[in-house]
Parts: sequence; structure tokens; C-alpha cells
Amino acid sequence: MVSSIQIKEETMKGIFKERLTRFSALVEVKGKTFQCFLPDPGRLSELLTPDATVILKAARNRERKTHCDLIGVYYEDEQVSVDSRVPNKLVSEALKNKDLPEFSEYSTIMPEYRYGHARFDFFLSDARKPCLLEVKSCTLVKDGVALFPDAKTERGTRHVQELLKAKDEGYRACILFIVQRTDAHVFSPDDEVDPKFGRALRYAANHGVEVYAYCSEFAGSRITLKGKVKIKL
Repeated sequence: MVSSIQIKEETMKGIFKERLTRFSALVEVKGKTFQCFLPDPGRLSELLTPDATVILKAARNRERKTHCDLIGVYYEDEQVSVDSRVPNKLVSEALKNKDLPEFSEYSTIMPEYRYGHARFDFFLSDARKPCLLEVKSCTLVKDGVALFPDAKTERGTRHVQELLKAKDEGYRACILFIVQRTDAHVFSPDDEVDPKFGRALRYAANHGVEVYAYCSEFAGSRITLKGKVKIKL
């Protein structure tokens, strides 16, 4: 696979101190402690532990309240992306490059497509059936099993239900989980965290909604799409 995205902004290492809100954290760089933006509302409790080494990216807008984003964390000798914006960007590149075999026949790619009561990440056409594709970011891995979600997600459940409706109305309906690390071999819904999502995903899969998962690698300042991950529902 060749699809990747490059982080163009300046990056630096910091030390994670504490989570302040869903979207902010306290970090230390060179002895100075300050607040930064955290672009992932998930719990991230196994990754963002006290004094963990994190990766920070300078904000483009210098007038912003927080001057950097916490985009990654070092975990067991691996850089793990904790930026939930990354999977969409990565999948967008992969779709353009025909790097996802399941969707390589589509030439028209429309992001942020509203259908029913939800907005899906991509609408694909110019092939057999028009396709609605929803992309989800996954960062939680336990014993080689990638798990989603790591916090309850009514929005995620609603997306699955709307995909099922679209399937019944003649669309191809797909959900793609991007595991933002390389140590996962299997993907499963996290029933302990959100059993409602797990039930919805299994029901949808049993009625024609397609479920896929791929992992990605964060190395240096580049994030690259890697291999396919087996689905176990």
C-alpha cells in the first residue's frame, strides 16, 4: 500500500500530565506545563497515562487558545495516533489512489454526504451501486484485538442504523474502522463499553452492511495505511 499523509507542521515531544476535558489535556515540554487541544473524544485511558511521552503538533492558527495539538503517544515502542481526524484523511487518499480493493471501482468520491438523519464520511459512485461509507477511528487494542468504541457512542450506533436503512433502499452500505496502530490482528465491537453499538453492528452486518478494518502506522511525521484486519463479530 502506498497511501499516507504527511504531517507538515512542526512536531515535538512532550510529557502527558492529565486530561482536562474531552478535547483538552495538560502537557509538559522542557519544564513548562500548558494546555493543548486533544483531537479525540475517546477515553484513551490505556494510552494517555501519567508521564507518557506524547507527540505534539504546532497549531496553524497562532491566535488559537491552545497553540498545539496532542496527536500521538508512544506506547510499547510504537507511535500511536490519537487524532480522530486522521482516518478520514487517510481513507480519502486511499480512495483516490485505488488503494482499498473493496472500493477501487469507484471514481466519484464525495466527502461529508448527508443521507437520512446522518452525515456519512463518503459517498461513492460510478460503479455497480452507489455506496455510503462511514469511517471510524479505533485506538484501543487488547491482546491483539482492536475494540471500538472505547466510550459509549450514540452517534456511532445511529450511523450503523442509518447505513442499514440505506442498504434496504438500494445503496451499498459500508463501515470501515481504521485502527491507528499496528498491533491488532482482529477487530471486534467493544461490548463491555457499549453493548448497544455491538448489537447494532452485528444486526447490520447480518443484513448486508459491509464491515471492514485496516490498521495504520505512525512513523516519524507520516501516517501510512497498512494491512487489513480480520473482522470478528
